[in-house]
Amino acid sequence: MKISTAFLFDRATNQMSTVQNRLAKSQAQMAQGKQVIAPSDAPDQASSIARMKGILEKQQSYLDAIGSARNRYQTEETTLSNVTDALTRLREITIQAASDTLGPVDRQALALEMAGLRDQIMSLANTQDENGLYIFAGSRVKTPAFGVTESGEFAYQGDQSTMQILVGDQRMVQLNRSGANAFTRVVRLDVEGKPYGVGFFQAIEDMVQAVKNSDRTGMDRSIGELDHLQIGVSMALAQVGTDMNVLDSQQVVLEETNLRLKSTLSNVEDLDYAEAITQMNKEMLALEAAQSSFAKISQLNLFNYIN
Repeated sequence: MKISTAFLFDRATNQMSTVQNRLAKSQAQMAQGKQVIAPSDAPDQASSIARMKGILEKQQSYLDAIGSARNRYQTEETTLSNVTDALTRLREITIQAASDTLGPVDRQALALEMAGLRDQIMSLANTQDENGLYIFAGSRVKTPAFGVTESGEFAYQGDQSTMQILVGDQRMVQLNRSGANAFTRVVRLDVEGKPYGVGFFQAIEDMVQAVKNSDRTGMDRSIGELDHLQIGVSMALAQVGTDMNVLDSQQVVLEETNLRLKSTLSNVEDLDYAEAITQMNKEMLALEAAQSSFAKISQLNLFNYIN
């Protein structure tokens, strides 16, 4: 079999190219700290890595949603707590105004403070989130939840719609709360004994007017209605607390799942540096040996065998 000089050169070049490619791959793995640099290196392993990263991204989106919902709940909690404090003060003033020791002028002074508390509660009910959206307006987030009609009556301007968001593959939570549920109506009886509803802020306005006008019947009725208003706000506040507990529980589940996924991903994707260094040293020795052999072979010719 005849072996030409060109054949020897080509074979040596191909051998060195193969070793150089393996060495370059090892160096790239060392630089990036990853086992798989390109999907073609290990298709099955690359597929598993891509799948786990996709799951982690979805889990992170759930955690982001939980963060947004928690911010919303904390805003609601703070708002409703302040409303509860204002209602407590309103009740104290109304009870004080109902005392026989006060005269009309004293009650009018108290009515001014009550009107200020009414406006404060109205402002709280129209609280906006960090995006400027009204948190108690249902789906009408760009409209103040409560306002005053042309006839001068207080009215709820939102709707009863609720929005839900995914915080897990099979878990959804309610993002918003209707103002009509948090700021409940009171029930009164007309002259015929038939019940009818009166809005939250209209009931407070009637209370202010009763104190201002020394209306004993109106003040007595308002004290009872205040209890009802406070119960409605307290129930909404309790629901916020329950929803926040649900978020905390779901966050723990997601974080534990993420930890397991990241551990598995690390085993599949991350490089074992000790093993990689050993492999790279072998490939460097192989390349040096190939280069040394080629250098010696390339210098041989027929005259080396002529005496």
